[in-house]
Amino acid sequence: MPAGAGQGDCKVRGLLAFLLMVPMLALASGAELHLDKAPDRANDMGALQNGAKVFVNYCLNCHGASYMRYNRLKDLGLTDEQIKNNLMFTADKVGELMKISMQPDDAKAWFGVAPPDLTVIARARASESGSGADWLYTYLRSFYRDDARPSGWNNVVFENVGMPHVLWELQGEQVMGEDHRLKLAKPGKLTSEEYDALVADLVAYLKYMGEPISEFRKNLGVAVLIALAVLFVFSYALKREYWKDIH
Repeated sequence: MPAGAGQGDCKVRGLLAFLLMVPMLALASGAELHLDKAPDRANDMGALQNGAKVFVNYCLNCHGASYMRYNRLKDLGLTDEQIKNNLMFTADKVGELMKISMQPDDAKAWFGVAPPDLTVIARARASESGSGADWLYTYLRSFYRDDARPSGWNNVVFENVGMPHVLWELQGEQVMGEDHRLKLAKPGKLTSEEYDALVADLVAYLKYMGEPISEFRKNLGVAVLIALAVLFVFSYALKREYWKDIH
């Protein structure tokens, strides 16, 4: 073997190791984003109802929820009449899906990309960030004015986002300071605390919409584990009684 062959192999292996590390370094740098903890309002019917109202009034114009039916809102304590009178603007029957009339081609022409369906957005973001609710809660509170963007808005969590800040009248207008922190330049209709509470309600509804039976599933799981524990006690007592004469 030539004298320089071993050194050449080491260099090649070193280069390959470096190339393999590049994606890992990129992932590590992307993981530095801080997400605020979303309040847990999964069992707060009032919050979920308010979140549904916010979703219908501010999100359902562009984003559909085409795997969710209006009648599922009855699980939140609403009646058919309340749903029809307050939450149904794009459908005639309570059993219809929460679709929008805007066509994908038109949406792509207006926004550059068709707005995604939001039925399972909380679950989809959970696969990327570990907590979809935390991602959405931080995202909806992190818009700021950016004249370089076509919509006039940008977002700390989703850089160069195509979506404008549809809740800006409620939150107000934030700007990015020289210290790279968001500052409220123009107050909105709500205080910061009130806006955070509204976003928390909306996020709770988005999370509910992704799996409406989530709480039932968790409660059923607890009940099944308790039943199995009780069954184990009786099974063990039966086993001891059956084998006592043998042992």
